[in-house]
Amino acid sequence: QVQLVESGGGLVQAGGSLRLSCAASGRTFSSYVMGWFRQAPGKEREFVAAISRSTGYTYYSDSVKGRLTISRDNAKNTVYLQMNSLKPEDTAVYYCAGDNGILFDIQSRRASSYHYWGQGTQVTVSS
Repeated sequence: QVQLVESGGGLVQAGGSLRLSCAASGRTFSSYVMGWFRQAPGKEREFVAAISRSTGYTYYSDSVKGRLTISRDNAKNTVYLQMNSLKPEDTAVYYCAGDNGILFDIQSRRASSYHYWGQGTQVTVSS
């Protein structure tokens, strides 16, 4: 089992940048596919990005491709989300998620695939 704790959210102006971090407990972090999801008020949780266990392959939603970058440091048990050129529509609670039993394919883009979730961190982008 793994516990996930996000940090790095905050208030930023449009066009600005933030870096979210998600620290994981446990000794098997490298065996987990990791993802970032977000949920805006009144909307469903949506996929943002995912990263494979050790090869560094990544997926992104079309709405963030080219602006947000997911990465991981298995030595530090941490996954990151670098957020550049932020827009007001990026405003949401951002959640990291992990699972060691899913394939890095369409499964990694579905929230229902992940067993482990962080508590979320608020990102607010002002116009």
